Amino acid sequence: MSVPYFYEPQLISGNPSFTLSETSSKHCIQVLRMQLNDRIDLTNGKGFLFEASISVPDKKNTLVTILSEQQFPATAQNLTLGIALLKNSTRLEWLIEKATEMGVTAIVPMICERTIFEKFKWDRMQNIVQSAMIQSQQTWLPALAAPIPFKEVIAQQKNTQKLIAHCEPGDKMDVKKITAGQDCLLLIGPEGDFSKTEIEWALQHGYQAIHLGPTRLRTETAGLFALSVLKNF
Repeated sequence: MSVPYFYEPQLISGNPSFTLSETSSKHCIQVLRMQLNDRIDLTNGKGFLFEASISVPDKKNTLVTILSEQQFPATAQNLTLGIALLKNSTRLEWLIEKATEMGVTAIVPMICERTIFEKFKWDRMQNIVQSAMIQSQQTWLPALAAPIPFKEVIAQQKNTQKLIAHCEPGDKMDVKKITAGQDCLLLIGPEGDFSKTEIEWALQHGYQAIHLGPTRLRTETAGLFALSVLKNF
């Protein structure tokens, strides 16, 4: 049986003991029925993995003893996904979950000319990112930005390699022929694609246009497929 894995952002290196958050304590004691001296693993999302044992079981304030700690370096590839908001939030949640599992470094939700959405619930999306990091047993939590207008994304992002996937005709490289660099930003548009104005704006700012194959993909499918090609494992 695998050791339960928890996210505790307040845990720092060198602590001999730590009190779990109420959420982690409840899951540990009430859901998993863990008891005195049971083993758990913890991460703070900043590269540290802590091995711990339960010293005081409590459904609100479980105290654990830190047995060992290990620090993992950040991934050598800084891969950022700029993704247009979707009207169907469930599909966006699915993409954010899977992108996190794949080891994306940052996620930037974008408001584009053709974006149709009701509300972006950042807290809910952040919880999804945290849960996906825990599920995939990673030690680095991806950065999740608040929604940003498309032109601000173009102006603010300083990645050395910048890619934009779109469906308009023109000079585009096959994503499978792209050699992904160590600092890559990928932009995926909304239902209905980026507007011609947005595409031209990106190209004027040094973006490489790419295509994802002969079929027209949904936004979440396009994002996941492109990440799977560009991610260096």
